[in-house]
Amino acid sequence: MKINSEIILAIPKGRIAKEITSLLSSLNLNPEKGFFEEDKNRKLLFKTNTKNFFLTKVRNFDVPTIVAFGGADFGIVGSDVINEFDYEEIYSPIDLKLGKCSMVLAKKKNDKIDPDASIVKVASKYPSATQNFFENKGKQVECVKLNGSIEIAPQLGISEMIVDLVSTGKTLKENNLEIVEKISDISSNLIVNRASLKTKSDDINKIIELFEKEIL
Repeated sequence: MKINSEIILAIPKGRIAKEITSLLSSLNLNPEKGFFEEDKNRKLLFKTNTKNFFLTKVRNFDVPTIVAFGGADFGIVGSDVINEFDYEEIYSPIDLKLGKCSMVLAKKKNDKIDPDASIVKVASKYPSATQNFFENKGKQVECVKLNGSIEIAPQLGISEMIVDLVSTGKTLKENNLEIVEKISDISSNLIVNRASLKTKSDDINKIIELFEKEIL
């Protein structure tokens, strides 16, 4: 594939990095060696075997912001993060079906939550999703924003319930929590900067089509 413009794809560090790398390999978009040497290499921008196509590895929650502000033309990130930020500057043309999991509401086992309580205290790193979920049920929520270790919040008395992502449910079980309700299904999506789509339309559409052929 020939790319004439400089194109940057932002991908998240963490649990689905291997799945993304495998997908890129199947598209013949293979990163340079340093991309795989995290212990030795502190670089954040990497070449690939395709001229003018670069990768950058960033924190999961930074991917939409970097794409929205034009730091990268594309990004791969979970629908949970996309919905949390809801940037007008990006759109998501393809569900890549990677990193599938669920966003759930959970509580301590055997705890009884008062259904008539005027306000519910919930810990989550997804305050917008949490707020929207309870608003749609006509309930008020106080969301305690945590960036990690969400499962400990009910045990410490920080919150009555949590909203978090669940894959196997093992972490919930180990922390004596149970699912109250599934909020949504989550998977990773390809996102695109709208300005890049206008200024680099030929190359952007070429790459979108490449992903589509592999996924759809």
